[in-house]
Amino acid sequence: MAQKYLIGATLACASFLALAAHAETAATVAAVTGHPQLTPHRAVYDLTLAQASGSKAPTSARGRIAFDFTGSSCEGWVQNFRQITELQPAEGPPRLSDMRSATFEAGDGKDFRFRIETKLDNVQAEDIDGKAKKKTGAALSVDLARPKQSQLSLDGGALFPTEHLRHILAAALSEERILEAKVFDGSGDGEKVFDTMSVIGRPTSSVVTEKAAQIKELEGLKRWPVSISYFEPGKRDEQPVYVLSFDLYENGVSRALKLDYGDFALTGEMTELSILPSAANCKM
Repeated sequence: MAQKYLIGATLACASFLALAAHAETAATVAAVTGHPQLTPHRAVYDLTLAQASGSKAPTSARGRIAFDFTGSSCEGWVQNFRQITELQPAEGPPRLSDMRSATFEAGDGKDFRFRIETKLDNVQAEDIDGKAKKKTGAALSVDLARPKQSQLSLDGGALFPTEHLRHILAAALSEERILEAKVFDGSGDGEKVFDTMSVIGRPTSSVVTEKAAQIKELEGLKRWPVSISYFEPGKRDEQPVYVLSFDLYENGVSRALKLDYGDFALTGEMTELSILPSAANCKM
């Protein structure tokens, strides 16, 4: 059971890191508020077990997230994500989850391509490949190549990750604390639009403990504690499937990750951060 939730939340974490990095939003926010654009970067986070309860929870856990994004508002945005997690159940051998995703989102937020592969104990568990397109006033059109060829029409009000970030940042900058949105990120076999609720805290100036985050590019930037709850479609009144929490800087870098799966939670400490050159500004 823990592995089942781990796959879903791993995909959500990839989506969340895309939120923290995709920057078509940045140009919009910067133009309106004067805040800097979001920063292309590579980041690595080491995962450890934060808490566990119940017979299904692991007794220990470790892992790593590696995240990379590049692009521009003209060319679109590419993000590559990998998460490897080893869980030690109360009985039996350790279980290993290895998830990779690669996505492209057009600068105008209308096209989204995704490829997601997950292995459990070195055996392929998921292979998702597809593309999604939005048109004003129309349903979300999804064309899947894997796990099976199909064409779907989903909730037209769903947001792609970049759009979701635009709404989160706009809410944070407007001092709003709650944001509800439907989100499509390609997970759930590419067939689901998740209900989400984001809770945005007040800007924080708490001490940053990670050496990787103690760099000049982050000095003086606003950051907000953000928590995103993911719900199965149409089940927002029930308990979330998982909750992702993090500190979100106004330039898009995130630290202090927490992935809460219910029975257990993992924390992600930033151990490496490389700031990449930003693409030249362009007119959309």
